[in-house]
Amino acid sequence: MPATLKFTGEDNDMTLDEFVKAARAAGVPGGNPVRAELSMSRKIKEVEIAIAEDDGR
Repeated sequence: MPATLKFTGEDNDMTLDEFVKAARAAGVPGGNPVRAELSMSRKIKEVEIAIAEDDGR
């Protein structure tokens, strides 16, 4: 399993810009897909992205 950059709803509030900055600082390739889990009220419970190049698996 590749290393991931992951934040949960238990973490402090984070904007999308802050997530993108953290991903870029970690060297995440811009084409990697982001996976998010939302609550029934459409709030983010968890968001993560693979740090290494996505190989399509």
